[in-house]
Amino acid sequence: MFVRTLALLVAVSLPVSTASADVSLGDAAGRYSIGAGGSSIRFSIAKLGGGGLNGAFGRFSGTIRIDGADVGRSSVEITIFPDSVGTGQGRIDAFLRSDAVFDSANAPQIVFRSTSVKRTGETTAVIAGRLTARGRSSPEVFTAKLDSLKRGTVAFHVTGKVLRSSYGMDVGTPIYSNVVDFDMTLVGRRG
Repeated sequence: MFVRTLALLVAVSLPVSTASADVSLGDAAGRYSIGAGGSSIRFSIAKLGGGGLNGAFGRFSGTIRIDGADVGRSSVEITIFPDSVGTGQGRIDAFLRSDAVFDSANAPQIVFRSTSVKRTGETTAVIAGRLTARGRSSPEVFTAKLDSLKRGTVAFHVTGKVLRSSYGMDVGTPIYSNVVDFDMTLVGRRG
């Protein structure tokens, strides 16, 4: 889930046009810290017959290292704290934190570490990596689009799909989809 943050890494290393001037890859090179300020990690799970579940994580952090000479050597790591999950429904939040889903008491972090970054366009990239949740790891892929780069800050839009069953979180299937859709806005600050 946090894996979506990976897309950040790719997006940051891509040239993008801003309101003031074209940005070169060299301008984006460096290390960026990602935090909840200005960023969001949202998810949705479809339900048979319509509706579904929408939520977000309130606490997460990460780093992105962009190699200006070779985007493929860039890296990203994102940590999500599942006890910060919020859906706006206390009962559902408690269930998601329980051992039926995130088991946040025994597995307090979800971690994504990139294994490759591949540029797919002027401002887009695909980030592959390993997501670890509840002691299980699985390969995941996210897409990223660089939205802006200015004054030492990057912003990107990251999306991806993760199968709940890969992490032992498939309670409620097939009524609730096994697929979790991630939609993230990630803001990184140089330093």
